[in-house]
Amino acid sequence: MRGYAILFAVASLVLLAVSWWQAQGSEASDFLAFWGAGKALLAGEPSSAYDLSWQERVQTSSGSTGWYAYVNPPPFLFLVWPFALLSYPLAWIAWVVVTYAVWARVSVNAFARLWLLVLVFPGALIAAGHAQNGFVTGALLVGGVALLDRRPVLSGILFGALVIKPHLALLVPFWLAAGGRWRTIVAAACSAVGLLLAAWAALGTDTMLAYTQSWEASSAIMRAADADFLLRMATLYSQVRLFAGGTVALAVAGVVVVAMIALVMRSWRHMGQDAMATGAFMLAATAIASLYLFNYDLPFLILPLLWLVREGLREGFRPWEKLLLVALWFAPYATRAVSLPLGLNLMPLAAMLLAWLVWTRGNTSDASRRS
Repeated sequence: MRGYAILFAVASLVLLAVSWWQAQGSEASDFLAFWGAGKALLAGEPSSAYDLSWQERVQTSSGSTGWYAYVNPPPFLFLVWPFALLSYPLAWIAWVVVTYAVWARVSVNAFARLWLLVLVFPGALIAAGHAQNGFVTGALLVGGVALLDRRPVLSGILFGALVIKPHLALLVPFWLAAGGRWRTIVAAACSAVGLLLAAWAALGTDTMLAYTQSWEASSAIMRAADADFLLRMATLYSQVRLFAGGTVALAVAGVVVVAMIALVMRSWRHMGQDAMATGAFMLAATAIASLYLFNYDLPFLILPLLWLVREGLREGFRPWEKLLLVALWFAPYATRAVSLPLGLNLMPLAAMLLAWLVWTRGNTSDASRRS
């Protein structure tokens, strides 16, 4: 894997340069919405971040003919406004470098021995190429799990900050409650409420109300989703909807969400109260349960992947486990690369395999440690 990682690192630099170049073209990239939202704050009009006509005018001033609606909650504006001080090409680079560095630092702290596999994780490459917020949410999820035992309050603060993209925290409250981690739950609640109140105080009531108007934009995107859009999504819901329609997809998704909640809550008994093991399963299950998820949202899967590697190095690898881990390490990038030609995004299946490996490894590793 070190050899693969070095080769992939070289290729990644070329691919990232291509992504940056393409982001300057007529279609730009998702980051343009963040940059435009930051411009609204610099102009003293934070509510304009959610004004579609304002965003179109500001974003197309960068030279792009395409533009994107900004739909993130108001606290996310605190993160994006400094980057609007730069021109769009420089802001793109700065956003990728800074958010990647934060995610990498948090992930390396959790798995210091496996630092090289962190730095060139393909799930990080696709997040960098899109200049989306996968590194930010990935750092919050990985940090929250890794710090749960040692610094439960800080763990809760990180989880609470997921108010910027709350659907990625779908399983977190159930996981924490089942483990009896009440200090972390209280810290998470205080963090989420505190960020919302800070945004209200700093950005005003108009901005908070304007955010609710963005819900219609998000709803319109999903109503109009065509096959290409659904294939770019990495959820079981999107792939079922592609072949069976929205009603069936929602029914299947509802069953899956309930099943993942039940398994995440049961994981504490199954894995002997091991926070890293149950947290690894919770993150793998998040990639299964979420209805709205793209491959660039998946840097958080570095934790369950490297937890499996670490346990394998400690306890010995099971038959075929090394090969499966190599495939899963590449999966966030590879499944997106082949989704349009194949007509199916296989990332949900990869997430299910990852969750199964964690579940079965967690049981045997815990038994080994007890013996």
